[in-house]
Amino acid sequence: MSVSTFSEPAPSALLLLGRGVDLASERGVECVGGLPAPSDPDLVERARAARAALGSRAFVLGHHYQRDEVIEFADVTGDSFKLAREAAARPEAEFIIFCGVHFMAESADILTSDHQQVILPDLAAGCSMADMAAIDQVEDAWDVLVDAGVAESTVPVTYMNSAASIKAFTGRHGGTICTSSNAHVALRWAFDKVGGLGGTGKVLFMPDQHLGRNTAVQQLGLSLDDCVVFDPRKPGGGLTTEQLRDARMILWRGHCSVHGRFSVRNVTDIRAAVPDVTVIVHPECQHEVVLAADLVGSTEYIVKALDAAEPGSSWAVGTELNLVRRLAAAHPDKNIHYLDSTVCFCSTMNRIDLPHLVWAMESLVAGRPVNRIVVDADDAHWARVALDQMLALPGY
Repeated sequence: MSVSTFSEPAPSALLLLGRGVDLASERGVECVGGLPAPSDPDLVERARAARAALGSRAFVLGHHYQRDEVIEFADVTGDSFKLAREAAARPEAEFIIFCGVHFMAESADILTSDHQQVILPDLAAGCSMADMAAIDQVEDAWDVLVDAGVAESTVPVTYMNSAASIKAFTGRHGGTICTSSNAHVALRWAFDKVGGLGGTGKVLFMPDQHLGRNTAVQQLGLSLDDCVVFDPRKPGGGLTTEQLRDARMILWRGHCSVHGRFSVRNVTDIRAAVPDVTVIVHPECQHEVVLAADLVGSTEYIVKALDAAEPGSSWAVGTELNLVRRLAAAHPDKNIHYLDSTVCFCSTMNRIDLPHLVWAMESLVAGRPVNRIVVDADDAHWARVALDQMLALPGY
């Protein structure tokens, strides 16, 4: 495999391995290098003025993967479900400004009160993973399971990174939502519904195949042979009736376009370049990358691990670059590297920039709410059923 590199050197030790293009990686975005320069001071002042004018009427949420210029104005930062719950805990806020992506704003709308309005500064801020599972595809897939005679013994478990319509489907069919932190608990609960791990029951896991596979194999003790991948673009998902009947984990063919880029080669190269490095990756990474890493965990897990790390320790982090840069800046006493050799931000997260945030806030100040996210009432009901089931899981 040939690897092309940029002529100018990487500007930071974060990118120890340099900038390059990995043609063999999974991807749904093009990684073209660094972000644009920070916004001009006038725009920053406008953001401060609008935020001050809104006061307690607005509550601004900032996902970990957002740009620094956006995070500066967030009242709270975190992963997607943490932020949605934070919004629900602020009933006095008239406006919830969600600096994240579309499915996150939908979850906030589902969990907040009717009098609250959820605003997404840029409606084009979607999620490539969530977009890999459309409701008509999921309903067709369930029909395939019905025809194969396995639907009654299958429980849907849907990752938080999914559209409200998919969460609603999960609620209608007696399943649950999960996060990357509690996927193992959700899967155990689902298998218990259909005879336990030692039985023949199944889980339909959507939309990220890697989180489902990694959790089932690494934490529940199932084998790779227990897992099949359902491809909605192929007749019957590309699977035979026998494969569906024999499987325990039916994994939707979806992935994160950022986490799917990390490779075993990245892990091998960083270990060769940095003595005693600890490699920590997100469970949305490919299975072989998870096996090659030292530690695996959710975004919040990664943040806590770096916070607690010993001064002088070396880390290679396999998650979105905005967060890795922020962690490196917060811990100058630690040697923190970005795992990939390619500069790759989440392009959809980065749709939310300061110009969009300023426009959204100034519109609210002027009494013209923009980009409100409203989930269909029936979908909201059934999605809430699935979310409530997750909240009822042991240890949550």
